[in-house]
Amino acid sequence: MELKKGIGVSTGVVIGPALLLDNDEIRIGRRAITLAEVAAEQQRLRTALTAASDDLRDLRERTRRNLGKEMAAIFDFHLALLNDPQLQAAFSQGIERDSHSAEFAVRRALREYGKHFTEHPDAYFRERVKDIYDLERRLLQHLMGAGKIRLEPTDQPVVIVAHDLTPSQTASLDKSKVRGIAIEAGGRTSHTAILANSLGIPAVVGLDSLTREVTTGDVLVVNGYSGVVIIDPDAATIEEHQKYEQRQVRYRTQLDSMRHLPARTKDGVDIKLFGNIEFPHEVDTALAKGAMGIGLYRTEFLYLAGGHEPTEEDHYAAYCRVLQCMGQRPVVIRTLDLGADKYSPFQDQVPEANPFLGFRSIRLCLGNLRIFKTQLRAILRASTRGDLRLMFPLISTPLELRQAKMVLKDTMEELDEQNIPYNPHLRVGMMVEVPSTALLPKPYVRDCDFLSIGTNDLIQYTLAVDRGNQRVASLYSAANPAVLRLIKNVIWSARSRRRAISLCGEMGGDPDFTLLLVGLGLRQFSVAPQHIPEIKKVIRSMNARHARQVAQRALGFEHTQQVMGFLREETRKILPDIFSEVPAKPVTATV
Repeated sequence: MELKKGIGVSTGVVIGPALLLDNDEIRIGRRAITLAEVAAEQQRLRTALTAASDDLRDLRERTRRNLGKEMAAIFDFHLALLNDPQLQAAFSQGIERDSHSAEFAVRRALREYGKHFTEHPDAYFRERVKDIYDLERRLLQHLMGAGKIRLEPTDQPVVIVAHDLTPSQTASLDKSKVRGIAIEAGGRTSHTAILANSLGIPAVVGLDSLTREVTTGDVLVVNGYSGVVIIDPDAATIEEHQKYEQRQVRYRTQLDSMRHLPARTKDGVDIKLFGNIEFPHEVDTALAKGAMGIGLYRTEFLYLAGGHEPTEEDHYAAYCRVLQCMGQRPVVIRTLDLGADKYSPFQDQVPEANPFLGFRSIRLCLGNLRIFKTQLRAILRASTRGDLRLMFPLISTPLELRQAKMVLKDTMEELDEQNIPYNPHLRVGMMVEVPSTALLPKPYVRDCDFLSIGTNDLIQYTLAVDRGNQRVASLYSAANPAVLRLIKNVIWSARSRRRAISLCGEMGGDPDFTLLLVGLGLRQFSVAPQHIPEIKKVIRSMNARHARQVAQRALGFEHTQQVMGFLREETRKILPDIFSEVPAKPVTATV
């Protein structure tokens, strides 16, 4: 039995036999063609281009029906590349000028094109080389008569193991036959991660040398919560995780039955539970889990899904869809949080040695007013369609907040001049996710309608720990006493001026911390929709007075382990079965 540690990108725990996908490199011989063969090779190329284009349009439409148009936009890049006149000219020149077969001309042109991506300093562009290889494989299979890519096994559900999966392969997976995904490449913002999460398939990426240690048929445990894959588990481990799976089904069914019940403590304190979403189609899940609204809409995924800059109409359509589904429930839209580990179209211009501390988020928007105003115009236009609220991310100084609000005011004036309606009383807030803001929250509390604590970034900046780096993952903890004091400081400052305060980081979705956060005075949580029922169950099992006592005691500890042990013990007292029912969920996901 061997345990491999990677990055969990889609939650869930599954057990199943591995299906190892080989690199599937199609070998192409370098064969010179005669002048008489050129016309026939050109026709074969045109036929393959047409067939591949038809494939991609069909895949895009099926993805749109199943996952929404934002996910389908992933294949717009493939189609745009396929129909690029310069690339098609390179194919044709390889045949006519260099006397290559259509297969060799396609491979050489796409491999040359791919070099520009693999050598790019920006990680996002290096990640995109898989899209080029995906297109190459598709064209070669049509040229060689191999037909469509098929990954689906025919006999029993399996765990897909590969060095990497292309977007086409991931989107084509049959959920009834693929139980989990374990791959060596990829990161949290890769298309494979985004698609796997939307499909609801537990997935772990970043598993070094996995394909060298697994063969088809090996039994695997894939834990998408912790980012762990177990190869050839022993009987006791299999039995333990099988019980996990069975309990998960029973537990989730029980929790979902609480959808319409209020999140109210035993002594009558009401807590609001909101959902975090990336794509409009996730609103359905949030409502199904009992969300009272959307507390965090991560709008940068409009960029990540399509790989291109969305227009004002793209923004507007996405926001209107969410507002329409939510009715009169509030929807908090966070302005673009691009940069760092999330692609921005400006990173390639000036590569940064430390992008997490660089030109990202609100800094990028203030430095590129065109994209910022494009989004703000769409948000303002959509504000007439429901209870929309706007939130600025990564504010680190009062000046940044004032500048952002000035740009918003300028955008309002532009809409006034054009007689375009919007809500002039739009509520404006900000995220607290850097220590400078959490230490001195008073000016932000004064100048905002509401605040939301983004614990994922707050923890990594406070502890100087890259939350995506597995080598230092053990140092990343929401239970660190310094982090708790910052959170307390923000909550108390907001409540003293009667400002709405929420917490939208992954810490809020972990039942270990529910007693503590309620005890600190938090009355609004915004979490991934699947965590809402579980947090509601903890809230309905506690007394707010006891929670205050727990928080006071937790703030007195000096070590992370003391805090964590104490909180788990107190949670078990009010809900004895909670930690035996669901796998542990480390606070490492991306916001």
